[in-house]
Amino acid sequence: MPRFAANLSMMFTELPFLERFEAAAAAGFTGVEFLFPYAYAKEDLAAALTNNGLTQALFNFGQGAWDDGERGMGALPGREEEFAVALDTALDYAAALKCPRLHAMAGLTPAGATLEACRQTLIENLRQAAPKAAAADVTLLLEPLNTQDVPGYFLTSQAQARAIIEEVGAANLRLQLDLYHCQIMEGDLARHIREYADIVGHVQIAGVPGRHEPNVGEINYPFLFDVLDEVGYQSWVGCEYRPKGDTGAGLGWLNAL
Repeated sequence: MPRFAANLSMMFTELPFLERFEAAAAAGFTGVEFLFPYAYAKEDLAAALTNNGLTQALFNFGQGAWDDGERGMGALPGREEEFAVALDTALDYAAALKCPRLHAMAGLTPAGATLEACRQTLIENLRQAAPKAAAADVTLLLEPLNTQDVPGYFLTSQAQARAIIEEVGAANLRLQLDLYHCQIMEGDLARHIREYADIVGHVQIAGVPGRHEPNVGEINYPFLFDVLDEVGYQSWVGCEYRPKGDTGAGLGWLNAL
């Protein structure tokens, strides 16, 4: 059975952010993830993890001007220096939080930019970033997103991500397989788990439709957890979903497991 990490950007939002760590631990989680740590002092986040016996599984970097609608900049021509600075900041936080994985956000395809130009920008950014991350024992991840939730996102399929990972050729660059996004874009989830098991570095889940609890909707997650066991997946499964109501009241799926 996989290890589950609560996504504190979406779960336990009844509480202030720094109080969500304690709530996650009390609910039985031993790991957490979140979108971004940068609004908080790394010392405060590290203390929240340590005090509650939690492992930081993942966070994102290179998000760009998030509040203005940007969703990453890894594939944006002309933003290479900004991406490099974002990596340095993320690695500083990762060291403080003992976090071994960073998701490099690709971004929305800019108007006037060709898909090939974006692809080559992302590849070159990752070729520059991977050795820095490797020196810090950090794995970089690419995550395809669905175009319903994030219209215009550059990276939308597992095959597209694999091709980029193989072209970059870095041992510490892997796939972040979000089964919610994959179901919306591609379906056939068991096959995708098996086909991409060799490059998967992190898994995320949510119910489809609605992005609620994983026992709500059309995906049979207990079956897929068995498939993850079958392929030997041993890392975290991030619970990146929005509870339909109170977070604790919706954790029956976890208690049942």
